[in-house]
Amino acid sequence: MNKTPGFYTVIAAICLSIGLILLGFIIKSAAVDVKSMERSVQVKGLAEREVSADTVIWPLQYSDADNDLEKLVSRVEQKNDAVIAFLKLHGFDDDEISMGSQSIIDKQAREYANDNQKFRYLVRANIIVYSNAPDKVQNALSKVSQLAKQGIAIVQNSYETKVEYLFTGLNDIKPAMVQEATEKAREVANKFAKDSNSTLGKIKSARQGQFSISNRDSNTPHIKKVRVVTSVEYYLSD
Repeated sequence: MNKTPGFYTVIAAICLSIGLILLGFIIKSAAVDVKSMERSVQVKGLAEREVSADTVIWPLQYSDADNDLEKLVSRVEQKNDAVIAFLKLHGFDDDEISMGSQSIIDKQAREYANDNQKFRYLVRANIIVYSNAPDKVQNALSKVSQLAKQGIAIVQNSYETKVEYLFTGLNDIKPAMVQEATEKAREVANKFAKDSNSTLGKIKSARQGQFSISNRDSNTPHIKKVRVVTSVEYYLSD
C-alpha cells in the first residue's frame, strides 16, 4: 500500500498535537506541585509611640453688643488691643498672633426681628494664636479669666473656639516606627514557624499601613498617640 506525502503530514500533525497536550499537562502538573510546596505565613506588627504636640492653634473669641454701632466698633477695637496685650504679657510674639474674622449683626435688619431686643448690633470678634509652644498656650489658658476683669468674656468649650493641638514631626519618627513594626511582625512569624516545625524564609510581600495620630485621652489633647501597623508575608520551609 503506497502512502502519499499528505498521509505522513497528517500523522506528524497528530503526533505534534498529542505531544503539545502532554507537555501542557506536564507543565500544569509541575506548576500545581510547586504551588502546593509554596507555603507562607502572614503576620502583622504594631508600633506605637506617645509624643508631645509641637504646634497649637488657639482661637480667642468674644462678643459685644450695643445700639450705637460707632461706639460698639470703637469698644471692640479697644478690647482687641487688650486681648493682644494679654497674649504678649504671656510670652507670645507678633508673628504668633493674628486677627481672625469679625462679624457684625444688625438684629433689626433680620426678616423676623424681635422688637423687644435690648441691643440692635452684635459683634463677634476672633483673635487667633498659632504657636509652636504649647506650654505657653496652656499657661495663658489657665489665666484667661483675667480678661473678664476688663469686660472681655472669652468663649470657651465651643466647637469654634476649641484649642487644637497638632504633631507635625511624623516624618522624623516614621523610619524607626516602621522598623519596629516590621521587627515585631518577624517575631510573630518566627513563633509561628517554630510552633509549626518550619523554618522562616524571606519576605514574600510587605505592606505598610497608614500612620494614625490621635489624642492619648480627652483630658490631655497635647499628648498624642502615633500608631502604625505593618503586614508582612514570609515564606516557610521544612
